[in-house]
Amino acid sequence: MAPQIKYTKLFIDNQWVDAVSGKTFDTYNPHDGSVIAKVAEGDEADINLAVAAAKRAFHRNSEWRLLDAAQRGAILYKFADLVQRDADYLAELESYNNGMVLSFSKNFTQSGIQSIRYLASLADKIQGDTVPLNGEVFSYTLKQPVGVCGLILPWNVPILMFINKVVTALAAGCTVVVKPAEQTPLTALVGKLIQQAAGATNLKRVTLELGGKSPLIIMNDADLNVAIPYAAFGVFAHQGQICVAASRLYVQSGIYDKFVQGAVAFAKQRTVGNPTEPTTQQGPQIDGEMMNKVLGYIEKGKQEGAKLLTGGKRIGNSGFYIEPTVFADVTDDMTIAKEEIFGPVQSILKFDTLEEVIDRANATNYGLSAGIFTTNLNTALQYSKHVEAGVVWVNTYLASGPQAVFGGFKDSGLGRENGPNCVDAYLEVKTVTISLPKKI
Repeated sequence: MAPQIKYTKLFIDNQWVDAVSGKTFDTYNPHDGSVIAKVAEGDEADINLAVAAAKRAFHRNSEWRLLDAAQRGAILYKFADLVQRDADYLAELESYNNGMVLSFSKNFTQSGIQSIRYLASLADKIQGDTVPLNGEVFSYTLKQPVGVCGLILPWNVPILMFINKVVTALAAGCTVVVKPAEQTPLTALVGKLIQQAAGATNLKRVTLELGGKSPLIIMNDADLNVAIPYAAFGVFAHQGQICVAASRLYVQSGIYDKFVQGAVAFAKQRTVGNPTEPTTQQGPQIDGEMMNKVLGYIEKGKQEGAKLLTGGKRIGNSGFYIEPTVFADVTDDMTIAKEEIFGPVQSILKFDTLEEVIDRANATNYGLSAGIFTTNLNTALQYSKHVEAGVVWVNTYLASGPQAVFGGFKDSGLGRENGPNCVDAYLEVKTVTISLPKKI
C-alpha cells in the first residue's frame, strides 16, 4: 500500500504555500514510472520570499536568535523525537519516491535520527578562545552563525542529506533555505516536523552531488568469504547510487580468478524487485534518464574491451531496473574505470603490488573514499596513509556514523560533515580585544 502524500507545497515562513507562478511538476515512482504527486515548482520569486523569511528569522532580535544555545539543542532533540515517531512512514516514503530498498531506507532513517541527536548535543558546545595578546589588553574569540544558508540536496539519499545539512546549520544558529532534488522532494517536504519542534525553518527547492570513483583493494591475503560480499555491498548498495560506491575494485593477481568467480556468483544471487518488499536487495534506478545513462556506460565498457560476465541489461519494460553487472579485465584507461557510473556496475581490475595499486588508486580527480581488505596490519596502515581519500575503510565498507568526520579530497568536495567540528562551516569567528584598565 502506497504511503499517503501529505505535503506537496512549498514551506515558506512557517506556511505551506503554492508557488507564486502556480506551477507544479510531477514526481515519479521509479518502480513503475507512475506519477506519485504534483509538487509545487518554485522559481526565483519563491526563492526571494524564502530568503526574506529566513533573513527575518535571523534578525538579531528574532525569537530564534534570542534562544540560548541549550534551547536550540532542546528543539533539535524534539525534532529527533518527531522523526522517530514517524520513522516508518518516512522510510516508506523514501522507498516509494526514491526506489531505495525498504531495509536500506529504514537504516538511513535511523542513522538520520542518530545524527540529529548528535548535532543537537553540539549546539551548546560551540565556544571561542581566550587569546594571550601582548600588552594591557584582554582578547577573546566568538563563534557566531553565518546567517541564512542555502542548502541544496542530492536525490540519492534525500532524508539523510536533509538532516545532515539542515540540522547542522540549525545547531550552529543559522536559518536555512532548502532546495530538494526534483526527483525526490517528498521526504524533504516532511521537514515540517522541524516547524512542529521550533517554528524556525524555511524550505525551498536545485541539485548538488559530491563525486567519487572509490578504489577498493583486495589483497592476496584477504578473507574472500568476507571480502566478496563487502565488495558487492560496496557497489550494489542502493543500486550503486551512493557517492562512496566501490566502483573501482582492484584485486591482487594471486587471487584474481578465484575472486572474480565468487563476485559473479554473488551478483547472480541478488534479489532485484519492488523496493517496498522486505526481501528485495536491489531496487530501480531513480529515473529513466539515469537508467539509460548507466546502460550507456555498460555498452561503453563492452566496446572498450572489458569482459562482461553477468548482467548488463535492463529488467522488464516497467520501471527503471538494471541487472547487477560485473565486468572483469577492466583497465585504468577504460571509461567505466574513470567516470562515476552511479549504477549497479562492478568493475574489476588486476594489480600485482601494493605500491603499484596505490599509484593507480590515486590517479583520479576524485578522492572521497577508499577501502582495503587484508590481514596484514602494515599493508592496511600503509594504504590508509597514502591513498588520497577523505574516508578509508579497512576490512569493512560503508561503516559510518555522525561522530566520524566525512568528506573528500580533490574534486570530491570541500569541507567536512559529521564529527565535532562539522558546525564550523556554518560559523564565523570574531576576535574581540578590550583595553584593560590601568594596573592598581
